[in-house]
Amino acid sequence: MKVAEKFTSINGEGMRAGEIAVFVRFKGCNLRCSYCDTLWANEPECPYNEETPEEILNYVLGTGIHNVTLTGGEPLLQKDIRNLIHLLLQAGLQVEVETNGAVALAAFCEERPVFTMDYKLPSSGCEEHMITENMKLLERNDTVKFVSGSQEDLLKALELIRTYDLTNRCHVYLSPVFGAIEPMQIVEFMLKHRLNGVRLQIQMHKVIWDPDERGV
Repeated sequence: MKVAEKFTSINGEGMRAGEIAVFVRFKGCNLRCSYCDTLWANEPECPYNEETPEEILNYVLGTGIHNVTLTGGEPLLQKDIRNLIHLLLQAGLQVEVETNGAVALAAFCEERPVFTMDYKLPSSGCEEHMITENMKLLERNDTVKFVSGSQEDLLKALELIRTYDLTNRCHVYLSPVFGAIEPMQIVEFMLKHRLNGVRLQIQMHKVIWDPDERGV
């Protein structure tokens, strides 16, 4: 497995935001979003360590932290990802997979981690790659995240929330593209459309540390 970095920090977003976690970031992605803040991990020249699922498990266990976030890039593209998820779950860990919405989740639902799934809105430049069938596979502990950079993005998120009844299916977050839209604008949109059950989420790690800082 191509591991770009491993580190401990707090979850900056998602259902466990604010809790300490172990992060395993994998190299490589099948998208190239306009606002991606980890493009370096997707470049061909990005350095990485080849590690087995067992080696990653041993690292995680050695930290003494129970929350594990598998991220990227796109972690579900890794060849041995199912085996890694299995080992982590068998060890009694809380496993979250951050996925980009462009990989079919059906193949990963037999032994489920918690999914935090992005849906790429128009300003991302990648909406055409979204697999909308994934929406129907999300469950109560999962999260769908709409990273929004414009009013057009927010309107599209609203359409999807209503079409798939997402607030009765999973956790739903609206998050601003850092520097592109003010959080206040999202709050105003949520109030205007009475988005009960939807949460605004700011990327906590970008408030605590420099937005370009790695390993946090």
